[in-house]
Amino acid sequence: MKILVTGGLGYIGSHTVIELITEGYQVVIVDNLVNSQIEMLAKIEKLAKQKIPFYQVDCTDENNLEEVFLDHQFSGIIHFAGLKAVGESVSLPLNYYYNNVTSTITLAKLAFKYRIEKFIFSSSATVYGDQKSPLIETMPQGVTTNPYGETKAISERILSDAAKINENFNVALLRYFNPIGAHKSGLIGELPTGIPNNLMPYITQTAKGIRKQLYVFGDDYDTLDGTGVRDYIHVVDLAKGHVAALKYNLSGAEIFNLGTGKGTSVFEIITAFERVNKIKIPYVVTERRAGDIAISYADPTKAQKNLNWRAELTIDDMVKDAWRFEKNLK
Repeated sequence: MKILVTGGLGYIGSHTVIELITEGYQVVIVDNLVNSQIEMLAKIEKLAKQKIPFYQVDCTDENNLEEVFLDHQFSGIIHFAGLKAVGESVSLPLNYYYNNVTSTITLAKLAFKYRIEKFIFSSSATVYGDQKSPLIETMPQGVTTNPYGETKAISERILSDAAKINENFNVALLRYFNPIGAHKSGLIGELPTGIPNNLMPYITQTAKGIRKQLYVFGDDYDTLDGTGVRDYIHVVDLAKGHVAALKYNLSGAEIFNLGTGKGTSVFEIITAFERVNKIKIPYVVTERRAGDIAISYADPTKAQKNLNWRAELTIDDMVKDAWRFEKNLK
């Protein structure tokens, strides 16, 4: 089976490409390099021990994207490509709505045209809004707290409606929680452009001396230590969830949470990083960040039961692997 992976040079995409190839799939990568680096391709190919077809194409560009479909016969699509920073989405909403929603529509149109039956969508726990955790798939979409989350919610509705009118178009809506960590080789991991928007790369860059200190956005939430609580999942576990979704006999549009089912606070992540890697992380507490909520963690029961998948790696694994990757960067 040949799978199109959009955003395949990005953080989650690159790890998923490795897991797909490990499971015997052929992979074609499309990426516009807005949130990724071309150097990642060589690293993926080194781990995969094979050349991988790559196209530098923006998924909102239907004409150029269709050329990829004409070159290859795909059995499935995994759609990662998109803008992904919650804070940035608040200040640049039009960019997020155009890029994230248009790319989903374009890919769905081409999937219809070329009769591709499996579509795996990179969604997010943000579509639940600020509902009480544990979050479960039977909950309605909530009031999203930022434009990024709203683009995911809109895309889910678009793909669900598309699946209703085409019985040969089947969609897995994978709602991620908070991926961190890196491949155990230390070759690939989270490599943000500019100042990191996510917690773990900011921690690792602070540990390395690239950043003077870590900023903790709020310590007055209604949580045990006042900092935000999230369901952190190792990116390799998350990548394996996509392979499990491909193998699953999808019918229509189905939602799956990919998380551990356990919440961990920002301070707990910092403490774990310091303990495992024996490095002190200087930090300062600053005001809350627009669009953030206090607590978010998954009920992953459905994915465990239906996809035969579960997160296996621990917080200690996550912080150790993330630091190994950071140390390997030149």
